[in-house]
Amino acid sequence: MSKYTRPGQKIKLKSVEELLGVVNEESAMDIEIEKIRPFRNHPFKVVDDEKMQDLIESIRTNGILSPVLIRPVGNDRYEMVSGHRRMHAAQLLGQERVPAIIREMTDDEAIVKMVDSNIQREELLPSEKAFAYKMKREAMRRQAGRPKKENLDQNGPNLIGQASRDILAQEIGESTQQIHRYIRLTELLPELLDLVDKKRLQFTVAVEISYIDSEVQKWIYEYIRENGQIRLNQITALRTQMQMGAISQSKMISVLNDSLPGRLPSTKLTFSDKKLRQYFPQEYTITQMREVIEDLLAEWKMDQEDKKTDEI
Repeated sequence: MSKYTRPGQKIKLKSVEELLGVVNEESAMDIEIEKIRPFRNHPFKVVDDEKMQDLIESIRTNGILSPVLIRPVGNDRYEMVSGHRRMHAAQLLGQERVPAIIREMTDDEAIVKMVDSNIQREELLPSEKAFAYKMKREAMRRQAGRPKKENLDQNGPNLIGQASRDILAQEIGESTQQIHRYIRLTELLPELLDLVDKKRLQFTVAVEISYIDSEVQKWIYEYIRENGQIRLNQITALRTQMQMGAISQSKMISVLNDSLPGRLPSTKLTFSDKKLRQYFPQEYTITQMREVIEDLLAEWKMDQEDKKTDEI
C-alpha cells in the first residue's frame, strides 16, 4: 500500500489528548478555579462572543468533556497551559472547579504546548498569531541551545535561529516568510495592531510600518485616525525619506499626502530675505511684502486668463 494519502482516503484527525500530548497514565482531577492563574502573556484572547455562548451551553449540558491542562507553580497553585476558554465558561456558569490534568513542565515546554493547543483554532486574529509565533519561536530557540562559538558565522544567519524558523513553519503550516511577517507585527504600537485586527489597516502595510520607530508610528496612527486609511506606497515613500535623515511630523504628513494616488507633489518656493529686499523699500514689513506679491500674482493670473480668452 502506498505511504501517500490517496484521493478520498480518510484522514485521521488528532484528538485533543493527542494535541496536548496526554499520556495514558495521566488522569484528570477536579481543581479549584481560584488556584489556577492564566498563562503569563497569554497571546490568545478570551472573548464573550457567540462561540463562547455555544461553549457555555455545551458545558451546561454535558460538562467539560476535555480536561484543561495546567502545571504546578508552587504553594498549591497552578498555571493554565491549555483551557482558558473552558475555564472562563465554567466561571460564567458559577462553577468553582474544573477537571484538569496536572503536568510538570518547564517555561519553554509550557509555551510550546500552550501555542500548539490554541493555534489550530479557526479565525485567529493577526495579533494572536503574531505573539503566539514569536513566543513559540523564542522557546524553540532556547530549547535548542546556543551554538558553539566556532559554528557562528558573523556574515550569515544564526543556524539555530534558522532551524527554529523552519521547524515552526513546518509545524504550523505557514511559510517561513509569512511567519516572519506575522512576528514583525509585534513591533507595532498596540493602537496600530488593533487596527490590523479590525481590518482597518492592511496586513502588508502594517508589516512595513513595523520597521519604523515608535515615535513616527504614533504620528502614523494619528494620520490614519484623521484620514481613514493609509496605503503601501505611502509607507514606502515615508521609509525612503527617513533613510535620508530625521523627519518631523509635518514632513511626514507632507510625504504621505504627496504619495496619494493621483496626487501631485506639493511644491514650496522660498526666497531669502536679502533677495526680496532688493525689490521693496527698507521700511516694508514681511506682511506688506506678502500682500504686494499676492496682488501681483492675482493680476498676472487674470492676464493669463484674458490671453486664453482672446486666443479662443
